[in-house]
Amino acid sequence: MNNIFSKEELKNYAYIILGSIVLALAVVGFFVPNQIITGGTAGLALLLHYITPLTIGTLVVIINLPLLIVGGKYLGKMFAIRTILTILLISLFIDIFAEFFQIKAFILDTTLAAIFGGIFIGLGLALVIKGNSSAGGSTILARIISSKTEIKPGQVILIIDSLIVLSSLMIFEDTAKVLWSVISIYVTTKVIDFILTGSLNKKVVYLVTNKIDELKKQIREELGPQGTIIKGDGLFEGENKNMILIVVEVSKLQQLRQMIRKVDPDGFLIITEATEMLGRGH
Repeated sequence: MNNIFSKEELKNYAYIILGSIVLALAVVGFFVPNQIITGGTAGLALLLHYITPLTIGTLVVIINLPLLIVGGKYLGKMFAIRTILTILLISLFIDIFAEFFQIKAFILDTTLAAIFGGIFIGLGLALVIKGNSSAGGSTILARIISSKTEIKPGQVILIIDSLIVLSSLMIFEDTAKVLWSVISIYVTTKVIDFILTGSLNKKVVYLVTNKIDELKKQIREELGPQGTIIKGDGLFEGENKNMILIVVEVSKLQQLRQMIRKVDPDGFLIITEATEMLGRGH
């Protein structure tokens, strides 16, 4: 009981409640009035809502209930509790906003609804994830399938969302709405990434060179003191290879390139995205 009502757990519940409200507002204010679809449980519930008399909130619970029963052991006790709470709150808020408050459309324009609906869904899901929970649906299936196969969770979610959107072709005659649904899902993923990992203006650089001493001194003086020297073997017997690993601001990449050309023309760079950074040192 202490664990459920700990300070950290109460913080999780706050994120879950806020995220559930934002998700519900996205569904009621953007997606339903403009007849566009999002991914996951909410998207499938929207599809079924157009062909059945059931409310969206009721359908969210019906879809997730069997998944939660089957997937309970894959989620972990506390994660399962938070997921159940999240699903119930999303369902409740959707029906309260749609049936009780009868909230009107925020905008009656497919383009704007797809973009801003995607932003709202992304914000809501990011808050739920920060609360160490999930909105159920494809997330649960992804965990089950990935634990039994070599398929990655992200691939499972992408396949499920794609099937949901393609299924909407059988309900909506306007193919433009289906395409805008795809764009909305894309916007959602970008918003989630932005909120959870932040906007990073840095790149990870692997610098392979035979002039480690000269370059590490110049890098310290001009780019900053953080970095790691990695020692390894080449493909040939007795061939030693040295590599410098550093995180560089995008604005200083050109300066680094010029430095390499000047100090070691035979050296080469491998530059990748820094998608997430934790801690102070690199």
